[in-house]
Amino acid sequence: MTEEKKSGRRRFILGGLGVAGALIVGWGFMPPRQRLHGAHDLPVDQNEVALNGWIKIAKDGMVTVAVHKSEMGQGIHTALQMLVAEELDVAMSQVKTMAAPIDKIYGNVAMLADGLPFHPDDNGTIKHIVQWMTSKTARELGLQVTGGSSSVKDAWMPLREAGATARAMLVAAAAKEWSVPTSECHTENGTVLHSTGKKLSYGELAAKAVESQPGTVRLKDPKDFRVIGGPQARTDTHAKVNGTAQFGIDARPEGVVYAALKLSPTIGGKIKSIDVKLIKGNPNVLHVIDLSKTLDDRAVAAVAVVAKSYWSAKKAIDAVVVDWDAGPQSQLSTELVFKELAQKLDSEAGFAYYKQGDADAVLASKEVVKTISAEYQAPFLAHATMEPMNCTAQFKNGQLELWVSTQVPSIAVDVAAKLAGISTEKVHLNMCFLGGGFGRRLEVDMVLQAVAIAMQTNGMPVKLIWSREEDITHDMYRPAAMARFNAALDDKGNVIAYQNKSASGSVTHQVLKRTFGVPGAGPDKTTAEGEFDMPYHFANQKISHVIVPTPVPLGYWRSVGHSHNAFFKESFIDELAHAAGKSSVNFRRELLSNNRRHLMVLDAAMNKAGRAPEGRAHGIALHRSFGSIVAQVAEVSVQEGQIRVHKVVCAVDCGIAVNPNIIAQQMESAIVFGLSAALHGEITIKEGKVIQNNFHDYAVLRMNEMPHIEVEIIKSAEPPEGIGEPGVPPIAPAVANAVFALTGQRLRRLPLKLA
Repeated sequence: MTEEKKSGRRRFILGGLGVAGALIVGWGFMPPRQRLHGAHDLPVDQNEVALNGWIKIAKDGMVTVAVHKSEMGQGIHTALQMLVAEELDVAMSQVKTMAAPIDKIYGNVAMLADGLPFHPDDNGTIKHIVQWMTSKTARELGLQVTGGSSSVKDAWMPLREAGATARAMLVAAAAKEWSVPTSECHTENGTVLHSTGKKLSYGELAAKAVESQPGTVRLKDPKDFRVIGGPQARTDTHAKVNGTAQFGIDARPEGVVYAALKLSPTIGGKIKSIDVKLIKGNPNVLHVIDLSKTLDDRAVAAVAVVAKSYWSAKKAIDAVVVDWDAGPQSQLSTELVFKELAQKLDSEAGFAYYKQGDADAVLASKEVVKTISAEYQAPFLAHATMEPMNCTAQFKNGQLELWVSTQVPSIAVDVAAKLAGISTEKVHLNMCFLGGGFGRRLEVDMVLQAVAIAMQTNGMPVKLIWSREEDITHDMYRPAAMARFNAALDDKGNVIAYQNKSASGSVTHQVLKRTFGVPGAGPDKTTAEGEFDMPYHFANQKISHVIVPTPVPLGYWRSVGHSHNAFFKESFIDELAHAAGKSSVNFRRELLSNNRRHLMVLDAAMNKAGRAPEGRAHGIALHRSFGSIVAQVAEVSVQEGQIRVHKVVCAVDCGIAVNPNIIAQQMESAIVFGLSAALHGEITIKEGKVIQNNFHDYAVLRMNEMPHIEVEIIKSAEPPEGIGEPGVPPIAPAVANAVFALTGQRLRRLPLKLA
């Protein structure tokens, strides 16, 4: 990276933090906010004692850990229990969970720090200073968010420290009881033991431990781990199998009524009039509400019907006739979106996220023997979670209670309180399991709608449920994107220049405006992630992005920009290998000579995959996202003109593998999710309306399409990194590259379709 570009990025990052108030003189030198004790004591029952803001212990020795992350099928509750069980020296059977209250100690620090647009190879002072300042700011903000594959990474130190501190307090209490030095005591399986044979259980010691001083707290050395690193059964499985698990859609407070919606069919449309004559006199219908009068521009224009049952509400809303004003986007189409992206790529230079050497000069030089150019496209995508959007709310006597599946509990509470005109202390949030999140439940539109309805139902709790059709046609979509590549090769087949410029809308800009009322401005790392931070070494390269604002609502989609940028980048790398006359694997190996961990992952995947059977071909893709490195080998055939994926071998280096079982499950889940998008996923817009509306035309992978998946986890001593999303990005390019190896067709547009 040139010094000029470093300086430009410094100005951008530090300037942005300054605007946010992070670089106030004096503040920046204060120690970061601690994450052990909350502003309020952890709620306890009569027989429990809280030892810090994360852990409480009952008289029977049962340990409860406050989990600050949303469980949406990724197994995070199990992983967090493991961290505490390890440092507290208790069995997993002795640990249960509770939803963490709203408090700044539970804020997601890792996610915000990871959002900075630094290259992974940049280890300079400026990067470390800005990361430190951003982490400090994140502690002050205290946003409780489950996203960015940051859950274990964010909890790794706070929960281990909480467990180790609690253990030290219990040891100190026992030592005082026995009048012996703490050095003569040790812990085992929920008990403090003395060398003489004396022992006391944690349950017996908890009340006394509250008054004890922990002294020097030491975390376990990884070589002494007994829980972390071993396969553990998921602690949420039993409830999900027997039906006792409570998802948001399962909430049924006493006296609950139900609400169904009819949302504007066009993007940006408004309500002109509402005709309810077809449901007049229906005894099951309680209210008809024009939500646009309450929410203004904070949500899509909508009409809600409240009824005694969901079926009654759904049938009634279908009978309500709304005269819509289509609004200014009535002629918007997917074709126009891509046309504008292409125009901006033609006319604008964009923001250069990474620059090394002078690719422009080399491309114009006489050294060039061959030039390779390509253009790639990716469509809008919906999240399509199995549990559709829902929220139950009750506004009574100036108090608001919510039952909701959300990835952002603190934000949900904040926006609900503001809409209801009350303080956040008067909002009680019941956290539920999430029937899928994938980034969709980072949004709070369903919370705002439910609260707005509840404010007009005379204290009755109201459960709002979106239909599948409303869910798919009114999502916050993954951006449509386009990328162009230019590269030059010399007479030896070496890449001597590499250019990549892409264009898309900005999710972050929209989220800042939609959720926080802050106008988005400047670069957005998520638009170019997976392109500018690639591991391949080219002496002359330039990676830039053009943000093209769009009226289409955009949201974070599982693996965000990596999801399409990996397809662009890994497909083009394959094109370069072919142009250089080298195998896809050997070409990558040459470019990764200084990246040992990447090479290990690549080799592990290739060795496990072996040779492709006759009539099939292998395609390889390697990508790092959210700190983890993943290589995938897709085994593909073409049957009756259709792409068939038979097998996927996946190797992953995510640092310390807290629970190998969950890591393998997440890789499998991500591959299925990514294959759905690679083979089927596409949201198209015509005359301002989303065309797809259910699984018949927005397909997900069917069981008969499911490939056999093998996962290899690379042993590592590095701190844990993300795992929920990194398995998604490599699958589309791996399949596309296999199709090329098999047919000679280079597929540059998602979803993948043979000509």
